[in-house]
Amino acid sequence: MMRGMEFMDQLVVVTGAASGIGEACARRFASGGARVVIADRNLEAASRLAAELRGEAVAIDVGDEHSVRRAAATISAQHGTVDVLVNSAGVLQRTLPPGELGLKEWDVVARIDLRGTWLCCESFGVPMAARGSGAIVNIASVAGMRSGPLHSYGPAKAGVIHLGQCLAAEWGPRGVRVNSVSPGFTWTPALEKGIALQVLDEDTMVKSSALGRLVHAEEIAAAVAFLASRAASGITGVNLPVDCGFLVATPWVGYGGLRV
Repeated sequence: MMRGMEFMDQLVVVTGAASGIGEACARRFASGGARVVIADRNLEAASRLAAELRGEAVAIDVGDEHSVRRAAATISAQHGTVDVLVNSAGVLQRTLPPGELGLKEWDVVARIDLRGTWLCCESFGVPMAARGSGAIVNIASVAGMRSGPLHSYGPAKAGVIHLGQCLAAEWGPRGVRVNSVSPGFTWTPALEKGIALQVLDEDTMVKSSALGRLVHAEEIAAAVAFLASRAASGITGVNLPVDCGFLVATPWVGYGGLRV
Protein backbone atom coordinates (compact mmCIF):
# COMPACT_ATOMS: atom_id res chain seq x y z
CA MET A 1 0.00 0.00 0.00
CA MET A 2 1.30 3.44 -0.94
CA ARG A 3 2.75 5.65 1.78
CA GLY A 4 0.10 8.17 2.72
CA MET A 5 -2.80 5.82 1.96
CA GLU A 6 -2.36 3.15 4.63
CA PHE A 7 -5.20 4.47 6.82
CA MET A 8 -7.62 5.46 4.06
CA ASP A 9 -11.21 5.59 5.35
CA GLN A 10 -10.23 4.30 8.79
CA LEU A 11 -11.68 6.02 11.84
CA VAL A 12 -8.92 7.04 14.25
CA VAL A 13 -9.47 8.56 17.69
CA VAL A 14 -6.52 10.34 19.33
CA THR A 15 -6.89 11.53 22.91
CA GLY A 16 -4.88 14.51 24.04
CA ALA A 17 -4.63 15.43 20.38
CA ALA A 18 -4.78 19.21 20.65
CA SER A 19 -1.04 19.57 21.31
CA GLY A 20 2.30 17.80 21.66
CA ILE A 21 2.64 14.12 20.82
CA GLY A 22 -1.11 13.72 20.40
CA GLU A 23 -1.21 16.47 17.79
CA ALA A 24 1.71 14.91 15.91
CA CYS A 25 -0.15 11.58 15.90
CA ALA A 26 -3.34 13.19 14.63
CA ARG A 27 -1.43 14.85 11.79
CA ARG A 28 0.31 11.59 10.88
CA PHE A 29 -2.93 9.62 10.66
CA ALA A 30 -4.66 12.39 8.71
CA SER A 31 -1.80 12.38 6.21
CA GLY A 32 -2.41 8.63 5.87
CA GLY A 33 -5.99 9.17 4.77
CA ALA A 34 -7.71 8.52 8.09
CA ARG A 35 -10.80 10.23 9.42
CA VAL A 36 -9.36 11.62 12.63
CA VAL A 37 -11.28 12.50 15.77
CA ILE A 38 -9.37 15.08 17.84
CA ALA A 39 -10.37 14.20 21.40
CA ASP A 40 -9.17 16.66 24.02
CA ARG A 41 -10.44 18.55 27.04
CA ASN A 42 -9.38 21.79 25.30
CA LEU A 43 -12.24 21.80 22.79
CA GLU A 44 -11.27 25.17 21.32
CA ALA A 45 -7.76 24.00 20.37
CA ALA A 46 -9.13 20.62 19.27
CA SER A 47 -11.63 22.33 16.98
CA ARG A 48 -8.92 24.41 15.32
CA LEU A 49 -6.82 21.33 14.58
CA ALA A 50 -9.87 19.36 13.43
CA ALA A 51 -10.76 22.11 10.97
CA GLU A 52 -7.22 22.07 9.59
CA LEU A 53 -7.16 18.28 9.24
CA ARG A 54 -10.79 18.03 8.07
CA GLY A 55 -11.51 15.87 11.06
CA GLU A 56 -13.81 16.23 14.02
CA ALA A 57 -13.30 17.55 17.52
CA VAL A 58 -14.78 15.91 20.59
CA ALA A 59 -14.47 17.09 24.18
CA ILE A 60 -13.01 14.47 26.51
CA ASP A 61 -11.51 14.56 29.98
CA VAL A 62 -9.92 11.15 30.51
CA GLY A 63 -9.84 11.78 34.25
CA ASP A 64 -13.64 11.84 34.27
CA GLU A 65 -15.40 8.52 33.67
CA HIS A 66 -18.62 10.18 32.51
CA SER A 67 -16.75 12.35 30.02
CA VAL A 68 -15.01 9.32 28.51
CA ARG A 69 -18.25 7.30 28.28
CA ARG A 70 -20.08 10.26 26.75
CA ALA A 71 -17.36 10.88 24.14
CA ALA A 72 -17.24 7.19 23.20
CA ALA A 73 -21.02 7.05 22.85
CA THR A 74 -21.08 10.20 20.72
CA ILE A 75 -18.37 8.92 18.37
CA SER A 76 -20.03 5.51 18.11
CA ALA A 77 -23.43 7.00 17.33
CA GLN A 78 -22.05 9.27 14.64
CA HIS A 79 -19.37 7.09 13.07
CA GLY A 80 -19.60 3.53 14.38
CA THR A 81 -16.78 1.51 15.92
CA VAL A 82 -13.32 3.08 15.68
CA ASP A 83 -10.50 1.32 13.84
CA VAL A 84 -7.59 2.83 15.77
CA LEU A 85 -7.37 4.37 19.24
CA VAL A 86 -4.32 6.32 20.35
CA ASN A 87 -4.23 7.15 24.06
CA SER A 88 -1.98 10.18 24.29
CA ALA A 89 -3.80 12.27 26.91
CA GLY A 90 -1.77 12.65 30.07
CA VAL A 91 -0.23 15.01 32.58
CA LEU A 92 3.23 15.41 34.07
CA GLN A 93 4.15 16.00 37.69
CA ARG A 94 6.56 18.07 39.68
CA THR A 95 9.79 16.29 40.64
CA LEU A 96 9.12 16.50 44.37
CA PRO A 97 10.47 14.06 46.98
CA PRO A 98 8.19 12.01 49.25
CA GLY A 99 6.87 14.23 51.99
CA GLU A 100 6.57 17.16 49.58
CA LEU A 101 4.63 15.46 46.79
CA GLY A 102 1.09 15.74 48.09
CA LEU A 103 -1.36 12.89 47.79
CA LYS A 104 -3.73 15.11 45.79
CA GLU A 105 -1.12 15.63 43.08
CA TRP A 106 -0.13 11.94 43.17
CA ASP A 107 -3.77 10.94 42.69
CA VAL A 108 -4.37 13.39 39.83
CA VAL A 109 -1.40 12.05 37.85
CA ALA A 110 -2.32 8.42 38.46
CA ARG A 111 -5.99 9.04 37.69
CA ILE A 112 -5.33 10.68 34.34
CA ASP A 113 -2.29 8.77 33.11
CA LEU A 114 -3.23 5.23 34.15
CA ARG A 115 -6.91 5.20 35.05
CA GLY A 116 -7.72 7.44 32.08
CA THR A 117 -5.89 5.12 29.71
CA TRP A 118 -7.84 2.17 31.12
CA LEU A 119 -11.15 4.00 30.71
CA CYS A 120 -10.45 4.84 27.08
CA CYS A 121 -9.20 1.34 26.29
CA GLU A 122 -12.33 -0.14 27.83
CA SER A 123 -14.79 2.31 26.26
CA PHE A 124 -13.40 2.04 22.73
CA GLY A 125 -11.78 -1.41 22.88
CA VAL A 126 -14.83 -3.43 23.94
CA PRO A 127 -16.71 -2.48 20.73
CA MET A 128 -13.56 -3.28 18.71
CA ALA A 129 -13.44 -6.74 20.27
CA ALA A 130 -17.14 -7.26 19.59
CA ARG A 131 -16.58 -6.36 15.92
CA GLY A 132 -13.46 -8.53 15.70
CA SER A 133 -10.82 -5.98 14.69
CA GLY A 134 -8.99 -2.89 15.86
CA ALA A 135 -5.69 -1.46 17.03
CA ILE A 136 -4.86 0.46 20.20
CA VAL A 137 -1.59 2.27 20.86
CA ASN A 138 -0.99 3.70 24.32
CA ILE A 139 1.58 6.42 24.94
CA ALA A 140 3.67 5.30 27.92
CA SER A 141 7.16 6.64 28.74
CA VAL A 142 10.72 5.56 29.41
CA ALA A 143 9.95 6.92 32.89
CA GLY A 144 7.87 3.79 33.31
CA MET A 145 10.92 1.65 32.53
CA ARG A 146 13.56 3.28 34.74
CA SER A 147 13.86 4.97 38.12
CA GLY A 148 13.44 8.73 38.34
CA PRO A 149 12.13 11.52 40.61
CA LEU A 150 8.58 10.99 39.29
CA HIS A 151 6.91 9.00 42.05
CA SER A 152 3.44 9.03 40.51
CA TYR A 153 4.10 9.57 36.80
CA GLY A 154 6.71 6.79 36.56
CA PRO A 155 4.58 4.10 38.25
CA ALA A 156 1.53 5.24 36.25
CA LYS A 157 3.40 4.85 32.97
CA ALA A 158 4.75 1.47 34.08
CA GLY A 159 1.12 0.57 34.64
CA VAL A 160 0.24 1.71 31.13
CA ILE A 161 2.88 -0.63 29.70
CA HIS A 162 1.59 -3.56 31.75
CA LEU A 163 -2.01 -2.69 30.94
CA GLY A 164 -1.20 -2.89 27.23
CA GLN A 165 0.25 -6.36 27.70
CA CYS A 166 -2.81 -7.53 29.63
CA LEU A 167 -5.26 -6.20 27.04
CA ALA A 168 -3.17 -7.60 24.18
CA ALA A 169 -3.69 -11.07 25.60
CA GLU A 170 -7.32 -10.40 26.50
CA TRP A 171 -8.39 -9.10 23.11
CA GLY A 172 -5.92 -10.81 20.79
CA PRO A 173 -8.28 -13.76 20.15
CA ARG A 174 -10.89 -11.19 19.10
CA GLY A 175 -8.69 -9.48 16.55
CA VAL A 176 -7.66 -6.41 18.55
CA ARG A 177 -3.96 -5.53 18.83
CA VAL A 178 -2.73 -3.44 21.77
CA ASN A 179 0.76 -1.95 21.93
CA SER A 180 2.60 0.85 23.71
CA VAL A 181 5.13 3.48 22.65
CA SER A 182 7.47 4.87 25.31
CA PRO A 183 8.89 8.27 24.37
CA GLY A 184 12.12 9.57 25.78
CA PHE A 185 12.71 13.30 26.27
CA THR A 186 10.62 14.74 23.42
CA TRP A 187 10.34 18.28 22.10
CA THR A 188 6.86 19.32 23.21
CA PRO A 189 5.44 22.48 24.81
CA ALA A 190 5.62 20.70 28.19
CA LEU A 191 9.33 19.92 27.77
CA GLU A 192 10.08 23.47 26.63
CA LYS A 193 8.29 24.75 29.73
CA GLY A 194 10.37 22.42 31.91
CA ILE A 195 13.57 23.77 30.38
CA ALA A 196 12.41 27.36 30.86
CA LEU A 197 11.64 26.67 34.52
CA GLN A 198 15.06 24.94 34.89
CA VAL A 199 13.39 21.73 36.01
CA LEU A 200 15.00 20.04 32.99
CA ASP A 201 18.50 20.63 31.65
CA GLU A 202 18.75 20.42 27.88
CA ASP A 203 22.50 19.78 27.80
CA THR A 204 22.22 16.88 30.26
CA MET A 205 19.31 15.35 28.35
CA VAL A 206 21.20 15.55 25.06
CA LYS A 207 24.34 13.98 26.55
CA SER A 208 22.20 11.19 28.03
CA SER A 209 21.11 9.92 24.61
CA ALA A 210 23.13 7.71 22.27
CA LEU A 211 22.08 9.80 19.26
CA GLY A 212 23.08 13.03 20.97
CA ARG A 213 19.73 14.76 20.62
CA LEU A 214 16.15 14.82 21.86
CA VAL A 215 13.22 13.09 20.21
CA HIS A 216 10.83 14.93 17.90
CA ALA A 217 7.09 14.41 18.32
CA GLU A 218 6.84 13.38 14.68
CA GLU A 219 9.15 10.44 15.42
CA ILE A 220 6.78 9.26 18.13
CA ALA A 221 3.89 9.62 15.71
CA ALA A 222 5.72 7.53 13.10
CA ALA A 223 6.16 4.69 15.59
CA VAL A 224 2.52 4.91 16.64
CA ALA A 225 1.37 4.83 13.03
CA PHE A 226 3.54 1.79 12.31
CA LEU A 227 2.13 -0.16 15.25
CA ALA A 228 -1.41 0.74 14.20
CA SER A 229 -0.85 -0.16 10.55
CA ARG A 230 -1.23 -3.41 8.64
CA ALA A 231 2.57 -3.54 8.43
CA ALA A 232 2.51 -4.46 12.14
CA SER A 233 -0.34 -6.96 11.79
CA GLY A 234 1.67 -9.63 13.64
CA ILE A 235 2.70 -7.37 16.53
CA THR A 236 0.78 -7.07 19.78
CA GLY A 237 1.69 -6.63 23.43
CA VAL A 238 4.97 -4.82 22.76
CA ASN A 239 6.35 -1.65 24.30
CA LEU A 240 8.45 0.27 21.80
CA PRO A 241 10.84 2.89 23.24
CA VAL A 242 11.46 5.88 20.97
CA ASP A 243 14.12 7.67 22.98
CA CYS A 244 17.14 8.45 20.77
CA GLY A 245 19.03 5.84 22.78
CA PHE A 246 18.40 7.19 26.28
CA LEU A 247 17.86 3.74 27.76
CA VAL A 248 21.04 2.29 26.30
CA ALA A 249 23.22 5.36 26.95
CA THR A 250 22.53 6.09 30.61
CA PRO A 251 24.22 2.92 32.02
CA TRP A 252 27.48 4.18 30.50
CA VAL A 253 27.66 7.00 33.05
CA GLY A 254 29.40 4.67 35.51
CA TYR A 255 32.13 4.05 32.90
CA GLY A 256 32.77 7.71 32.25
CA GLY A 257 30.05 8.30 29.71
CA LEU A 258 29.69 7.63 26.01
CA ARG A 259 32.78 7.67 23.79
CA VAL A 260 32.51 10.66 21.47
